[in-house]
Amino acid sequence: MTIGNHNLNEKVFIIAELSANHNGSLDTALRTIDAMKESGADAIKLQTYTPDTITLDCDSDMFTISQGTLWDKRKFHDLYAEAMTPWEWHKILFEHAHNLGMEAFSSPFDPSAVDFLSGLNVPAYKIASFEITDIPLIEYTAAKGKPIIISTGIATLNDIEDALDACKRVGNDQITLLKCTSAYPAALEEMNLLTIPDMISRFGITVGLSDHTMSLSAPVAAVTLGARVIEKHFILDRGMGGADSAFSLEPHEFRAMVDAVRDTEKLMGKATYELSPKSLKSREFSRSLFIAEDVKAGEPITMTNVRSVRPGFGLSPKYLSEILGKHFSADFSKGTPLSLDLIQENG
Repeated sequence: MTIGNHNLNEKVFIIAELSANHNGSLDTALRTIDAMKESGADAIKLQTYTPDTITLDCDSDMFTISQGTLWDKRKFHDLYAEAMTPWEWHKILFEHAHNLGMEAFSSPFDPSAVDFLSGLNVPAYKIASFEITDIPLIEYTAAKGKPIIISTGIATLNDIEDALDACKRVGNDQITLLKCTSAYPAALEEMNLLTIPDMISRFGITVGLSDHTMSLSAPVAAVTLGARVIEKHFILDRGMGGADSAFSLEPHEFRAMVDAVRDTEKLMGKATYELSPKSLKSREFSRSLFIAEDVKAGEPITMTNVRSVRPGFGLSPKYLSEILGKHFSADFSKGTPLSLDLIQENG
């Protein structure tokens, strides 16, 4: 799976989510992208919508948030009017990211946003957790032929299967699923990261993590379980406030997460029983059979005159029971590493 110039099989793809953390300022958005780059992000991700493409301006209680969230008592339309990234900023932000060597893409929330992003030649599309049930939107997006990343924060198993089928119906199998818990911030005990290897096995596709915890442990654990994508919200300073500030990482926190993920990649390595050059050299400190006192030719080998000790230059200790009672072929001094040629053939 490749997104832009990044092969997800070779290196974990780390996405910094801008979301609403520009707080309505283009300058803040640009400075945030600079900080994302300095903090080690491979890509930035935006959200592409207007209040009217994502909800209705309606006074019904159904359009007022009341789910025990950070945004309770706010109208959907008002929240999205505050949080949206102006579409006229997208090209500026994408070009700025490209100039820094980063990938840049977005989550579209309706077909017009898909078309808009297609015109900007994005390398991928992201389907947000709450849009996973919008099968027509997924089909329309997947039909663009670019890699598609799908968050599963509110999804049942059937929802995930429907979304995958939608992509495949239009000939797109460049799919990455992100394990996600749609709580803001998410509690550790609600993450259920063991779902990641199950997804890999069950669906046979690339899997990652969209993380809303404030812990750096979740991305590390996810990578050990096979995640190839990590997505986290990013903010210059949580003190700025804003719709998503409470569950976004500041630059030093994001940097620490990236470093931890990169260290984890090195630690994971591959399944192998071959010794590294340093480990091979360290075998010199293992135990082996040495002559433990001065001996004469023809003297029998005993537990006293031959012992298993460090270092490892002598015969392996596993041969000790086979050589006991045999005889030395010549005189040898204490500290001589034992080898088969020091033992009489018919002793």
